[in-house]
Amino acid sequence: MTETPEKKYYDDPTIYYPVQADSREKYKRSQNEVLFQTREAVMQEAGEEDQALEHSVNVRLANPLLGLSYEQIQRDVDDFVSSHGLEEYRDVFFKGALCAQAQATGNYDSITVLTEDDRQALRDEKEHRWKQPFSLYWLACCCSVAAAVQGADESVINGALLFFPKQFGIGSDSDKDQWLRGLVAAAPYIACAFIGCWLTQPLNALFGRRGTIFLTSFLSFASCIWQAVTNSWWHMFIARLVLGIGIGPKSATVPMYSAECTPPLIRGALTMQWQTWTAFGIMLGYAADLVLYHVGDTEHITGLNWRLMMGSAAIPALFVMAQVFLCPESPRWLMKKGKYQQALQSFLRLRNSPLLAARDMYFAHRLLIEEGNIRRSQGPFPFLELFTVPRNLRATIGATILMFGQQFCGVNVIAYYSSNIIQKVANTSETNALLGSWGFGMINFLFAIPAWYTIDTFGRRNLLLVTLPFMALFLLITGFSFWIPDTQPDAQLGVVLMGIMVYACFYSPGFGPVPFTYCAEAFPLYIREIGMTYATVVLWFFNSVLAITWFRMEQVFKPQGAFGWYAAWCMILFLLTFFLLPETKALTLEELDIVFSVPTTKHAAYQFRQIPYYFKRHFLFQKNAKKEQLYTIDNSISKA
Repeated sequence: MTETPEKKYYDDPTIYYPVQADSREKYKRSQNEVLFQTREAVMQEAGEEDQALEHSVNVRLANPLLGLSYEQIQRDVDDFVSSHGLEEYRDVFFKGALCAQAQATGNYDSITVLTEDDRQALRDEKEHRWKQPFSLYWLACCCSVAAAVQGADESVINGALLFFPKQFGIGSDSDKDQWLRGLVAAAPYIACAFIGCWLTQPLNALFGRRGTIFLTSFLSFASCIWQAVTNSWWHMFIARLVLGIGIGPKSATVPMYSAECTPPLIRGALTMQWQTWTAFGIMLGYAADLVLYHVGDTEHITGLNWRLMMGSAAIPALFVMAQVFLCPESPRWLMKKGKYQQALQSFLRLRNSPLLAARDMYFAHRLLIEEGNIRRSQGPFPFLELFTVPRNLRATIGATILMFGQQFCGVNVIAYYSSNIIQKVANTSETNALLGSWGFGMINFLFAIPAWYTIDTFGRRNLLLVTLPFMALFLLITGFSFWIPDTQPDAQLGVVLMGIMVYACFYSPGFGPVPFTYCAEAFPLYIREIGMTYATVVLWFFNSVLAITWFRMEQVFKPQGAFGWYAAWCMILFLLTFFLLPETKALTLEELDIVFSVPTTKHAAYQFRQIPYYFKRHFLFQKNAKKEQLYTIDNSISKA
């Protein structure tokens, strides 16, 4: 090696991985140096209170192949293909294992067994990251429509609330009716938090990712029809509880499915399609409310318009059920079930070349072995490991901040009740209220599109830090607009709509896509299903709190105070994000373990020390301002 491992590891991550037969001693020395150095880096970042555990665990999880000799990899690959009936793929798995060992640095040049086609595939992966197989994009389409199902399920209630409370006798302004309206609206999210989300792990264990998506989409379809034929508020409440049992596992499974199938360089952009197309589904729900608003009753049906609104959300669920089994199953899930031949076929459908498929599959296989060893060394209650294992606890803290924050940034006050809010402005018409809601849904969808390109470049954390102050500002503007005199109705309505719409412009590329993307990748594989279950429980619990309390809060605090409450939470979330949330962009699912090896207190102290740097760099525009390095995985992360 012409440079020291330390310099190359910290400044220019191109660690040398020679594999020529006549250079094996040099290969072993270089691997041992890198392994020692990686362990030292993790030891320094882990903190004294848990470094003994974390430095051994996270080194193995960072790259289970690090430090292995050329001969050892050969023997391991031989055992792997023999034990799983993959002998015909021996050569490609051997090359894939060598590439997996080197993928943290991307230095594949010294692997002499690679052909020119292999090298071109590796170059294309980096230089043409959006050139992916049709199956991968079809899978992304499936996940997107599943998200649209959820968005429509959430938003059709917005228009229906203008009608069915009066028909069911809970439409007055009494305290009791306000709480009942909130309870009916919040029913799916109560069921999500207390029942549905906890079914994620057992449903995935029994039926896989695709089977779980199918079953939950069926529940959405059936409960939407059920809601449309209810005849009392408590009947509607029960139907919406069943809807929530389907929403919970689906909201955890779809982002996880997408993250497990997607290459690292575009994982964030494809995983965030969940939130983008949830926003599209919300817009569809508003559109259905508008189209069906003027439908009149028939001789035997009262409230036909709102019944059709509630039933319309069943349509996209049919599409998901019809095509989800045309997508490949998650290869990582198949490997957990010991179905390695099926997993390889899935990887071959999801990657551009057999080499890339073999590399990712072998890497995942080795990681499963390490995580299985770690799992057996922990206690018998895996849920507790979210809080007792330091690496997992840090992911749990991040997930809690984000899932709580996605609700208490105030977005679903607008998503669920915008028609009611707008209608109270200068007594505007119900049609105009629905038009305003549809405009919010359209902007929410359109402004999520830029995040497809920024979430893997600008970063998850940075998107939140940039957008949260503006979200707080425009929530305040929306609330304060209610002080405009009623003698100026046009001005009042214009400011309210402006506040809601511009708020959506900043929510959509920030707190819209980031939470699910972040949570789907933050937890290690062996506990990811449980971690996503916990994350979605937090999300839907606080969603239900928001939905139940809004009508009462609006009456007691007045619109000014109610919107100000959520604006204040946006600023609190800004501080929590700045001090406690690590960046996760552009890393493999496995490399994230090194990021979460840094103790929370050390991360917060580091961010506090960087405040002068941020001020000089972004306010005084001093391009030569120096930033302290924290992470030692690669240079891009240390600058994040």
